[in-house]
Amino acid sequence: MKQDIGIGLLGLGVIGSGVANILLNKVDTLTEKVGAPLVLKKILVHDITKKRQVVTDTSLLTTNVEDVIDNPEVDIVIELIGGERPALDYIKQALANGKHVVTANKEVIAKYGYDLLALANKHRTYLRYEASVGSGIPLISSLQHDLAANEISTIYGILNGTTNYVLTKMSQEGLSFSAALQQAQNLGYAEANPSNDIQGTDAAYKLAILSSLAFYTTIDPKDIYCQGISHLEAQDFRYAKEFGYTIKLLAIAKRHGDSIEVRVHPSFIPQWSQLAKVDDVYNAVQIEGDLAGKLIFYGEGAGSLRASSAVIADVLAIAGNVRNMIGNVTEPQINQNLDVQAISELHTRYYFRLKVADRPGVLAQISKALGDNDISISSVIQKESDLTSQTAVLVIMTHRAQEKAVQKALADLHSLELVQEVSNFIRVEA
Repeated sequence: MKQDIGIGLLGLGVIGSGVANILLNKVDTLTEKVGAPLVLKKILVHDITKKRQVVTDTSLLTTNVEDVIDNPEVDIVIELIGGERPALDYIKQALANGKHVVTANKEVIAKYGYDLLALANKHRTYLRYEASVGSGIPLISSLQHDLAANEISTIYGILNGTTNYVLTKMSQEGLSFSAALQQAQNLGYAEANPSNDIQGTDAAYKLAILSSLAFYTTIDPKDIYCQGISHLEAQDFRYAKEFGYTIKLLAIAKRHGDSIEVRVHPSFIPQWSQLAKVDDVYNAVQIEGDLAGKLIFYGEGAGSLRASSAVIADVLAIAGNVRNMIGNVTEPQINQNLDVQAISELHTRYYFRLKVADRPGVLAQISKALGDNDISISSVIQKESDLTSQTAVLVIMTHRAQEKAVQKALADLHSLELVQEVSNFIRVEA
C-alpha cells in the first residue's frame, strides 16, 4: 500500500484556494479517512508573487503545468482553472500520464466527458467530476450509484444560482431585470460578464452532464434548446402570481421511448410545487425514477466551501483506491443512442403578453389567429389600459399546444394591425 497520496492542483482561485485550505489544514481528518496522508505536491498559478487568501509555502507554487501533470510524486491532479482551454488539454495529458483527475469543469465535462472517461479507462485511471453540477449537492454520485437501479424518466433542475437570485428579486421585490442583475453583481453572485449565466449556457452544460448520466447517452450541449432570462419583465411575475405560478429558469430533460427532450428556458411553475420555493442562490434538482419515485436534491449551488466539499469527496474516493492499489476502473456506460427531440415538437401550455389597440374586435382577431393554429385559449385578462395611447395589455393562457404551432401563431399575431407588440411568451410546466 502507498504510504502517502500526492496531490497536484491546477488553479488557486476561489475554489482552488478552498481546496488547498482543506488539504493543508485538515491533514489529520483526511488521513484518518484514507489511511494515508494527502500531500499537496505542486500548485499551478499564473503569478507566484500574487497575494492570496490561502497561506502556503511558495515552493509549492509553479507557473509550469508540467511540474504538476508530469510530476512522478503526483497521484491525483485537481483541475480548477475552468473554461475549455487549456483545461481540456491539461486533463487529457494528466490522464495519459497515468494520473487520476478530479475536476469541477462543467464545460469540459459537458462537451467531452465521454471521451475523457474513455481515455481514463484506457489508462486505468479515475476521472471524477462531482463539483461540475450543483457544487456541493451530491448529484453525480447519486445518478452513478444510488439511482443506478432506476430508469429515470424526468429531470427538472434549477441549476444556476445567479439567475435564480435575479428571478427571486424580480418576483419578490418587483425589481427590473437590470436592477436585479446589478444587485447580484454587487453581492458577488454574478460575474462582471454574466452572459453564460443569464443566457442559460451554464445550466445547459449542467443539464447535458445530468442527462448523459441519467439516460446513458451522449448529449451535445449544442443540441439543448436554450433561452435565457433577459427578456423577462417585472409585470410577467405579477401576472404569473395571479394565475398561481412563479417563474424559474428550468433545465428540463424527459425521456420518451427512444428519444429525449432537453431544454433550458424560463418556465411558469405552480406556486405549490417544491421547485417554486427554491429562492436566491440555491439550486434544486427533481429526479423521477421508476423505483425511487420523485426525489429532490437541494442546496447552495455555488461558493468556495460548497464546491470544495464535492472536490475533496472525489479526491477521497480516488485516494482510498490508490492507497489500496485498486485498479478496477469502471468503463463508461453509454449504451443508449437516444435522439434529441427538436423544440418544435414540444407540447405544453403557454403564456402570452400582448400590447394591443384598445378597440372592439381585437380579441376576436387574436382568438382566430390562435385557433387557426389549433391553439385553444384557457383564460384571457385585459390589463393596464392606456387612455392616451388607446392601448391595453392582454394576458393569455393557453391549453396544451405544440411549439411549432405556437411559433406560427406568434408570427401571425405580429402581422395583425390591432396587435402593436407581442411583448412576451413563456412556456408553462404544470
